[in-house]
Amino acid sequence: MSKINNIFSFVLLILLVISCNKTEKISLSEEKKKILKLHKAQRDYHFNKDSIAFVNQLSDNFISINKGKITTPLKEETQSRYHGYFSSVEFLKWDDVTEPIIKFSDDGTMAYTIVDKIVSVKYLNKNDSLVVGKTHFAWTAIYKKYGDEWKIDAVTSTNK
Repeated sequence: MSKINNIFSFVLLILLVISCNKTEKISLSEEKKKILKLHKAQRDYHFNKDSIAFVNQLSDNFISINKGKITTPLKEETQSRYHGYFSSVEFLKWDDVTEPIIKFSDDGTMAYTIVDKIVSVKYLNKNDSLVVGKTHFAWTAIYKKYGDEWKIDAVTSTNK
């Protein structure tokens, strides 16, 4: 009986180890499509002046690195900032210069995009004169998967 208990315990231990090591297969090509869909939606949010949808892509842990400053703004602050920006300009162009580079962590729960983009806007300056501006931006966005949903945890942005 003791031998049977030992064999049973050994088999049970093996099954437990196998089940703990079993990982769900992640299709990185499908996850890349999801990240690209979010990236392309950002363009629509700019042209449609949808600061709410834009900010909803950010996680509750969002960190911004811009102009030499690291900040952790509240969603309300970010939404207010983008609402002001979107309201003050008309987007003429918000286009990738090259396809974003997308890389994933080994476990598929984090990703980053490297973006090269030209943004062109028109707006009225202080003197009510129409100004057309064009900026070449580059940034890195770090995405984290929360459940089945990708959110942006951090953005580091530069411009020429």
